[in-house]
Amino acid sequence: MYMIDRLMCASSPLKHTTKKKVSPMASSSPTKNSLRNTMEGVEAEIVIVGAGIAGLATSLGLHRLGIRSLVLESSESLRVSGFAFTTWTNAWRALDEIGIGDALRQQHDRLYGIVASSITSGLPTSEMSFTTKASHGDHEVRCVRRKFLLEALQNELPSGTIRFSSKVVSIEEDSGGCFKMVHLANGSVVKAKVLVGCDGVNSVVSKWLGFKKPAFVGRSAIRGFADFKRSHGFEPKFLLFVGKGVRCGFVPCNEGTVYWFFTFASSTKDKEIEKNSAKMKEFVLSNLGKVPDKVKAIVEITELDSITYSPLRSGRPWELLWANISKGNVCVTGDAFHPMTPDIRQGGCSALEDGVVLARCLAEALMKNSSTAEAKEGDGKEEYERIEMGMKKFAKERKWRGIVLVCTAYMVGFVQQSNAVVVSFLRDKVLGSFMAGLLLKRADFDCGKLSIS
Repeated sequence: MYMIDRLMCASSPLKHTTKKKVSPMASSSPTKNSLRNTMEGVEAEIVIVGAGIAGLATSLGLHRLGIRSLVLESSESLRVSGFAFTTWTNAWRALDEIGIGDALRQQHDRLYGIVASSITSGLPTSEMSFTTKASHGDHEVRCVRRKFLLEALQNELPSGTIRFSSKVVSIEEDSGGCFKMVHLANGSVVKAKVLVGCDGVNSVVSKWLGFKKPAFVGRSAIRGFADFKRSHGFEPKFLLFVGKGVRCGFVPCNEGTVYWFFTFASSTKDKEIEKNSAKMKEFVLSNLGKVPDKVKAIVEITELDSITYSPLRSGRPWELLWANISKGNVCVTGDAFHPMTPDIRQGGCSALEDGVVLARCLAEALMKNSSTAEAKEGDGKEEYERIEMGMKKFAKERKWRGIVLVCTAYMVGFVQQSNAVVVSFLRDKVLGSFMAGLLLKRADFDCGKLSIS
């Protein structure tokens, strides 16, 4: 049995008191140090760049299988920008596999449908229930606070797994080709046997693999999070308003909190508001059209430090066809792999899928013929080849899923936010139910079990 012991990161600022029962696989065999000091710096078995959703999900998935990893995060603490995201059926399957689904369910109310309305007339254009059956069981949709999700992932990882203030600036191969030398901004070097890039749209790892920078799609998003002192009184439904070239949504997380977003076509004037929260709020309120006053009040009560601005970027689907999702002992997941616009709310959900699939593929590669591998501990080439095959398996399994999601998000965003007369008519009169149905169709996906045979 291939097992990796606890990381010996004495310098890590994290201290965890929460302990989670580990799978039997994690306690059935001798252990092996996963991090040690060398003449060249620090040597680690598996290095994950980025402590976002994809990075922490991958690390926790590996941990559940008895494999330790080191997560390098550039910021000083967990990044919770974006505030919340809609978590669809596919994401809950992944969350259950890594063992944190039930804890998050207790903090977030279940949503039972989506109501789309015209921002011009204020009248509903389509409505869809989330209570329909999926091919893998019932649909489940909730709006999850990003902070709660990241903390739930962090708290289940062993102390020392995450190293904050560890910005990766470059990557190079060692002379033997079996390790990657990960250079950090503070001058230190981490020698990695496996390198996983989960470092977002500006990924250093994806750039090393040859990915092009995600393209700006000409739209931007303002997001906010409203915290009511008492119950907000909204039904547990996703409220979507579309028209006049904008798209805005209001989604309850629980009885006291509502997440909202406002996406729009960008212009040169945006420079005046993108770093000023007060102007962001004013801009959103002035462009909400005939959205009901009760809904507008959600934006009005939002604190300024709970409002953010970000340009929207997307990967190019045709480039994913021939992109090197993996190369040797390196691969990418999440936004570093398939950056997409938020129009189908699948960015974070698909990142959770990636984490389960990659953990499974890596565990299969590392544990295969482990007794033979341990007997030949000095023979790194054989292990490198098994890791490479595991990475290729992950890339093959996830490539088309990524392409489909990126394409769907781009198409839905174009239709829902178009101001063209014909497209607007079709959207409001014909395509409303079809577009809403696409959300459930893309969520009707099972990434499989975390366990390996």
